[in-house]
This record gives sequence, C-alpha cells and structure tokens, in this order.
Amino acid sequence: MKAVIQRVRQASVSIGGQVRSQIGEGLLVLLGIEDADGAEDIAWLSAKIVNLRIFADDAGVMNRSLLETGGDLILVSQFTLHASTKKGNRPSYIRAAKPPVAIPLYEQAIARLEADLGKPVGTGEFGADMQVALVNDGPVTIIIDTKNRE
Repeated sequence: MKAVIQRVRQASVSIGGQVRSQIGEGLLVLLGIEDADGAEDIAWLSAKIVNLRIFADDAGVMNRSLLETGGDLILVSQFTLHASTKKGNRPSYIRAAKPPVAIPLYEQAIARLEADLGKPVGTGEFGADMQVALVNDGPVTIIIDTKNRE
C-alpha cells in the first residue's frame, strides 16, 4: 500500500457536486492498493497514520499525533499512486489492484483506522469521479509505502 498523508486545516471530498466527507484540522490520506497488500499492511499503516507525530505541541514543535490532537481523518482510495511512468508518456496502472481485491482492502482499512482512531473516518467512494479539496497545513505531506516501511 502507498499512502500520501497530508496534514490539513480543512479538507473535503465531493462526488457529483455533493459533499461526501468534510473535516477541519486533521489528515487527508490518499491510499493506493496493490494485489500484494493484505491485513498486515493495513494494521501497520493504520497504526503509523494515527500515531505520526506531525502536529504542533505548545512549543510549536511537530510532536503530537492525530490521536493526541483529536483531529479528523478522510481516507480516499487512489489507484493512480501505483502509476508506472517507466515507458512512454502514458502511465500504466498494472500494479494497482482491481476492484474485487481493492474494495475489500479499502473497507478493511477504513474499519481499522476507525478502530485505531476511536471515531468515524470520512471517505470518498471507490471508483467514483471525486473532487478533493484541501488546505494543506505547513505544508506537511508524507509518503509511506508499506513495502518499504521506512
């Protein structure tokens, strides 16, 4: 799994002109799923997301996690994170999991994040044409690949 984690002042996901999810301060996470991903990737990534110390403490130092701040989270599935641009100018998405594999893993990731965070997580809609709006705070953007675990 690949995740692009963005600390936001606010974020929303709209589908067909209707707001599906909206948050104030927290994290907007774009999630790319591939066939090799599984429950272990979900557990590791969820724990990492909710515990990343990327929010300011009283001294202005990034030293607090989403759990500590009580911030919200939106998780959006984004297969294009697995794009390969090695050949030509048209990206290949061959590494991205197809819906029969990706949808259940996306749903498991939502459930795990909700359990780890202790509250509902906003979402997009798998496979929908979504408009994602955000005010990136910092900006702070972190990319994680569960296969590298760096």
